[in-house]
Amino acid sequence: MNFRVNNIICIAAMLALYLAMACVKDKDFEPPKANCPSDLTANITMAELKAFYVDELIQIQEDWIIEGYVVSSDLAGNFFGTLHIQDSPTNPTQGLQLEIDLRDSHLFYEVGSKILLKTKGLYLGMSRGAIKLGGVFSAFGNPSVGRLPAAIVGKHLIDSCDPTLPLEPTSTSISELNDSMISTLVQLNNMEIKLDEVGQTFAIKEEETIRTLINCDDLELELLNSGYSSFQANPLPEGNGTITGILIKDNKDYQLVIRDVSDMDFTSMRCKDLVDEFTSTKIFISELADPDNNAGARFVELYNSDSELLDLKGWTIKRYTNANTEASSTINLSGFVVEGNSTFVVSPNALEFELVYGFPPDHSVSTNSPADSNGDDNLQLMDPFGNVIDSFGVVGEDGSGTNHEFEDGRAVRNENVTAANPIFSFGEWTLFNDTGEAGTINRPQIAPEDFNPGIR
Repeated sequence: MNFRVNNIICIAAMLALYLAMACVKDKDFEPPKANCPSDLTANITMAELKAFYVDELIQIQEDWIIEGYVVSSDLAGNFFGTLHIQDSPTNPTQGLQLEIDLRDSHLFYEVGSKILLKTKGLYLGMSRGAIKLGGVFSAFGNPSVGRLPAAIVGKHLIDSCDPTLPLEPTSTSISELNDSMISTLVQLNNMEIKLDEVGQTFAIKEEETIRTLINCDDLELELLNSGYSSFQANPLPEGNGTITGILIKDNKDYQLVIRDVSDMDFTSMRCKDLVDEFTSTKIFISELADPDNNAGARFVELYNSDSELLDLKGWTIKRYTNANTEASSTINLSGFVVEGNSTFVVSPNALEFELVYGFPPDHSVSTNSPADSNGDDNLQLMDPFGNVIDSFGVVGEDGSGTNHEFEDGRAVRNENVTAANPIFSFGEWTLFNDTGEAGTINRPQIAPEDFNPGIR
């Protein structure tokens, strides 16, 4: 087959694809009305379709048709291989991500256009916390939703040929975001780029890049940008204002994707600095527990000896396992407060803690965390500014057989201690264990009778 014949075949294939798409709109021509699907009507909603996904990938066998309005665009290159639609041009209740292997999809599916989606034969699945619809691909033998081949996109995604409608983004805030907004157009006010990222480019060249949006309450939202977008090299704006984009999800984290820089209007003054992180020497570790009879009843207790409450934003507890000099695990205390003259109890097993002690802990964390020490580890309480406020044990020294071992026992801060100490002082503690150094009490402790979490 010669070069000319190959060219003819390629041209014919491209022509067939373009005809299959139907209703391509541009500024010079009206949509070809003869190709409009007058016989197609929606017979299922997006919500009903998504409800069929439970825990595994499914291929749709029914002749279902859904309708939606296009909200994304690959014109600026910030979207690739995806098309996002929502169930209404205003006040949408659901959105859906479509995986398609079609370049320049904005030429066929304009923002604001109504499309009809024939779902029979497509695959419905979940990836990174978002439900998606498309073709199928296999990774290491596990089938997942993949991009629908370009040659058959037009058989499933059909432009209704109705006039494009203006979209009204849902006005919301970071604290109000929820999964029903995924793949819909949202708008957030009083937003700005995190200060230490201002002036950086939207994305690193040829790399998907996350930048950070922040509001005046210091709540953050990830801004996802493509390293292939037309605005990749543009500097991030300095001001404050409004941003519009498509909400997506990456596991537990929401992300916003703009269609172009015109989706951002950051021309107002930035937020005033909000001082909401505080340090104090009045909060300290008051009890550590490693019951001999029940590892699930371990806990860490903090005590605030001040009469005023303390916001724990930015505070952490770090665990240095055995003789390690690098922290092996960390508890983030942000989002909690400790009332004045009150305790704060952290448990690695909330269900077991409540079963043993009769009340829930103030904070539930994972196993292998600082609250789950087996008694020979070292702990540090850190303030929001990276300062060590209080310590138990000696970092770099395994606690076994020392004066900071509480294996199968407990470490209790003496009642005369009213302030934190960044350097461990044995005289401030009473320790119970099974093999500790002289001066400690060799008497393993049994839960619940030998412990009093929540009481100072």
